[in-house]
Amino acid sequence: MDQAIKSTSKGIIVAGLGGGSGKSVVAVGLVAALTKEGHRVVAFKKGPDYIDSGWLSLAAGRPCYNLDPYLMSREVLEESFFRHSASADLVIMEGNRGLFDGVDVKGSFSTAELAITLELPVLLVVDCTKTTRTIAALVLGCREFDRRVNICGVVLNRVGTSRHEAIVRESVEKYTGIPVLGAIHRSRHDVFPQRHLGVTPGPEHRDAPDAVATLARRAEESLDLDGIKQMMADFTIPEKYLPTPEAIKPPRDGKKDVRIGIIRDEAFQFYYQENFEALEAQGAQLVEINALHERELPEIDALYIGGGFPETSVRELSANISFRESVKNKARAGLPIYAECGGLIYLGEHLEYEGETHPLVGIFPVDFKIEDKPQAHGYTVLKATQVNPFYAVSTEISGHEFRYSRVTRWDGNPEDLVFRVARGVGLAGGREGLVFKNVLALYTHIHAVATPQWAAGLVEKARQCKRLKKNF
Repeated sequence: MDQAIKSTSKGIIVAGLGGGSGKSVVAVGLVAALTKEGHRVVAFKKGPDYIDSGWLSLAAGRPCYNLDPYLMSREVLEESFFRHSASADLVIMEGNRGLFDGVDVKGSFSTAELAITLELPVLLVVDCTKTTRTIAALVLGCREFDRRVNICGVVLNRVGTSRHEAIVRESVEKYTGIPVLGAIHRSRHDVFPQRHLGVTPGPEHRDAPDAVATLARRAEESLDLDGIKQMMADFTIPEKYLPTPEAIKPPRDGKKDVRIGIIRDEAFQFYYQENFEALEAQGAQLVEINALHERELPEIDALYIGGGFPETSVRELSANISFRESVKNKARAGLPIYAECGGLIYLGEHLEYEGETHPLVGIFPVDFKIEDKPQAHGYTVLKATQVNPFYAVSTEISGHEFRYSRVTRWDGNPEDLVFRVARGVGLAGGREGLVFKNVLALYTHIHAVATPQWAAGLVEKARQCKRLKKNF
């Protein structure tokens, strides 16, 4: 932690009526503005998400953490929340989808359920486009839908004129009794331009720091910051959550005895902060690598390639032949490599994007194509049925997949894939997970807090190979 541990803090959840309601604009702006005031803000993002988390991290100037009640047990979720909140003056969490949207008709694992679990109030963001008094009906419906949820305030987004704002504001406060704590007027300038997976990620935004500064100014001008701080709930961090978490224990000697490379650049940017911390807690020194510009892999004991957008940088990835050959040669030599989604694509032979086909690393004889519509979207449950470098046979892991790519050529047998897919799509035939020597590549993303076997398995495999004195 970057300051003395605290036993109390204040927090709030920023939620919306649905995707695209503007909660990211409000959450990032709020985090940036309060950080600018001098508060030590820790941000959380609910659910499986990398892009919003990246923006929240930029706004806070420190890592954002993900809380996923589907992937995590309540005990693990609370541990992560309280442990990371111990370094915060203020805690701001961004919800996902609509406030009451879950995985079933009961709203299981929704933002509302998370707010109830953590006893945090909700700041509800509503899109007022071409609507006035009806906004009050929507807010009233949310208030009455589940009285256990404390909707402490409302932010009006995409308001037109001052008259429009006045009517909506008065309607909401008159009919619901919930205060309006801000109104953001429509702007021709979209700070968060959209594309096929949603908001453009920070690493690909040309002026990410300026965008955060713009949102901070917008929050200062449009939100009642003092009112929002007053609505935040005080909470006490239980003593049992103040020490290092039990789920991720540091090595006995405290030394970083293996080097694990992380390919982290514009193409590969989908990583959970918790995954990095889990590897470090197991004794790994992390080495960031840029697949677009570096000529070859450095000396490492293992490699982790996360997801991202290899398609938007595929020309540069393909043109960097010496780096691709370096990855392939070290995989052949036995370098442990764990690859997720975009990393899986990178280790294949070809990627077709916008009518052009580009050669990639070629460890696996698989070709991929980026389609216009999602090919898989949602949570996954996998069970290891065959020997692989990182998970024991019969291990069950939960994760998520969200991709526009599909396999266009693969001559393998689905039965040779090492995981059986109990939930999700996977790679082929209800199976998932390609293996080559010490390489495992799959579409599913995992979260280290929810899957502690992952970090332990990757670091142990790195140690095994290091003991064999392999020259990677």
